[in-house]
Amino acid sequence: MATTNGPAAGIAARDIALRDGRTVHLRAVSPADEAEVLQTFERMSDEARYMRFMRVVRTPDLQRLREALASFPEAGIGLVATVPASDGLDIVGSAVAVFSPDRTTCEFAVNVASSHGGVGLATLLMTALIDEARRRGLKEMEGFVLSQNHGMLGVAKRLGFRIAYEPGDASVRVCRLTLNPPEAPPGG
Repeated sequence: MATTNGPAAGIAARDIALRDGRTVHLRAVSPADEAEVLQTFERMSDEARYMRFMRVVRTPDLQRLREALASFPEAGIGLVATVPASDGLDIVGSAVAVFSPDRTTCEFAVNVASSHGGVGLATLLMTALIDEARRRGLKEMEGFVLSQNHGMLGVAKRLGFRIAYEPGDASVRVCRLTLNPPEAPPGG
């Protein structure tokens, strides 16, 4: 099992078995993943893109992608699940948590390829993301999920997230999870 150094030291590269018997390789994302991330985007259906980005996205913002990939692990946590492919590997799932400026909270986003949906990959990615966010001392994780994204809302509920409507927008749910609760004052 390989482990990275520095702030990402808690992210151990490892193989994980899915419910259907297939295996994925989980590891930290890196700037070298740019081409594979772009291929993953191209393979996404219009519906999957809408669920992930909460709007119609036809082409990726290459500059924003490069900035995001370069920002990990200092500005957040980025994980990918890969499988062997004819061109080397394919990213079949990803999870990111972007830190707030005060580094006490983070916002998550998850993407799972349709070929690997329904076999526990989103739960595995989220669990690894939560574990790493806790290890880094963050207090709370939140994510914004479309109300019609029942799969992701189910994952969030099973993992203990509190789910509420976004004020003023019934089409979005806010999912929040306390990671490292504040310590009670002595004698309290």
